[in-house]
Amino acid sequence: MPPASPELPEVNGSAGAPEAAGGPAISRKSLLKAALVATAVPLFAGGGVALARDAGDSGRPLAPTPDCDDGDEPTHDQIEGPYFKPNSPLRTSLVTSSTPGVPLTVSGYVFGRACRPIPGVLLDFWQADTNGAYDMSGFNFRGHQFTDQNGAFTLTTIVPGLYPGRTRHIHVKAQAPGSGILTTQLYFPGEPRNNTDMLYDAALLMNVRSVGSGKEGTFDFVLDVAQDPKDPTDPPTDPTDPPTTPGGTWAAGTAYRAGDRVTYGGVAYRCLQAHTALTGWEPPNVPALWERG
Repeated sequence: MPPASPELPEVNGSAGAPEAAGGPAISRKSLLKAALVATAVPLFAGGGVALARDAGDSGRPLAPTPDCDDGDEPTHDQIEGPYFKPNSPLRTSLVTSSTPGVPLTVSGYVFGRACRPIPGVLLDFWQADTNGAYDMSGFNFRGHQFTDQNGAFTLTTIVPGLYPGRTRHIHVKAQAPGSGILTTQLYFPGEPRNNTDMLYDAALLMNVRSVGSGKEGTFDFVLDVAQDPKDPTDPPTDPTDPPTTPGGTWAAGTAYRAGDRVTYGGVAYRCLQAHTALTGWEPPNVPALWERG
């Protein structure tokens, strides 16, 4: 059974590195050398769930973050559950200063199988409000963002409320450029319903700590993305570089709105979510952003 109040592990930092919410800076060098061989049950180190950034270089590839079937009736076969909506707004904060609920900041990194951060990963979050209700008429507590050049993300929200049959959780879809979609959920340690929720997966626990009147959580995603053995300190490719694959009216660097239509490789596509196009996000590669027709 997970500890009731895990603390975020300490990480040695360096100037100029991104900071996890409420924690010390994390050096890019330590990030690029981080590794963790994930198991069905997470490792607990220093009272918290081990993160991919913390274990050091194991010399073995990371196991990807597991999928989690939401299972809500009557749409058990739809892995995202019945409350997902496309076309969420581009934003890193799902709240305002007057939003009711316990403030929560979730931060972390997205790695590939070779333990290196992935920039430009699409992360689409959605969750219940403090009363356990999902907004199906609008986009409250829904939003997508992209990881920065260090593979980092930060989400500002509240602790989601409970609803029948489920423990507390936050939904997320993650997709790296040119890769498939990971649809999963993040869980909170120490929740009584973790023991009775058949969909709960301890491998998806966040590290969570109380800070003032709110909470801070951390989680590192590991996507099933192969990474070549080149020097991991090489800077990433500029995501707005012109694509080298067959084009059309779609163009990297263009800001698209939901409903916009483009052609690519002789096929027509309709935009599902507003975004700025990146190389690697060509329409055939990102069904979360584009649909044929």
